[in-house]
Amino acid sequence: MKPIRITVIRKVCHQDLIDLYENPMDEHCTMQEGQVFLLNGWERPEGFCESAWETLSPFVMALSYGAEDIYDGWMKNKRSVMISCNDGFRPVSFLVEVPQEKDTKN
Repeated sequence: MKPIRITVIRKVCHQDLIDLYENPMDEHCTMQEGQVFLLNGWERPEGFCESAWETLSPFVMALSYGAEDIYDGWMKNKRSVMISCNDGFRPVSFLVEVPQEKDTKN
């Protein structure tokens, strides 16, 4: 399996939708823009949102097993996808990619 890097690219907050539809919450998404998760395999990394993982995990698995060009030319890097979690109030966009070999060396 190939290593996978997941980077939190953007968090959005739709306050108007929250005000209209969401019950008050004490705790919500803790992901931070720029946060990086490195995986060896396709198991959910510690501290990664379980709900977001349910959305991302099929793509992580496919890329870790060598899939490329998942959306037929959609991504500039054929070994990557841009996926958002399924939170309609506070969606988070993630870049899921197979790092270049030079990116994985210390």
